[in-house]
Amino acid sequence: MTEDEILSEFRNAEALLEGHFLLSSGRHSAHYLQCARLLMNPDRAARIALAITQKMPREVRSEIQAVISPAMGGIIIGHEMGRALGVDAMFVERPDGVFGLRRGFSIAPGAKILMMEDVVTTGLSSREAIKAIEEAGGEVIAAGAVVDRSAGTADLGVPFYPLIQLNFPTYAADEVPSDLASIPAVKPGSRMAA
Repeated sequence: MTEDEILSEFRNAEALLEGHFLLSSGRHSAHYLQCARLLMNPDRAARIALAITQKMPREVRSEIQAVISPAMGGIIIGHEMGRALGVDAMFVERPDGVFGLRRGFSIAPGAKILMMEDVVTTGLSSREAIKAIEEAGGEVIAAGAVVDRSAGTADLGVPFYPLIQLNFPTYAADEVPSDLASIPAVKPGSRMAA
């Protein structure tokens, strides 16, 4: 998929939002990518997952034994990546503020894992999910995402394969431009802002 085709998928799903958004990273933005809307259509979600797998080198794809995603945002794309790669898909969640496997999920010691996200902005959630996977015995050999909002600056500590990199500006609370600050902030994500 080309960048224009990917953005067209977001627009067709009404998933590229404009306004004033408080991201789960705690940063502010005039743009928000609602991947849940993008991925709510199973055919579109399958196309997106297939396009992400095609960004990964064949040798990486062939080593992956399971896909694990952080809840909530990564669950759908993680499941579709599992389908595209022919491996199980699980998720980590943080009912007490720290990611961990629950619901009977387990990882064989040394299993090679793809950690899959919907959107990466700072990489904090991804790094926390990777830590939880490693503490559960897995070896994270790669990470993927539908969107890398960091424009390539997020360091996840493993090879990272996003479908698209976007550089919508984000701002710390004390850096929000006055025109954006004049619009009430909306928090559309699945986690309390930092």
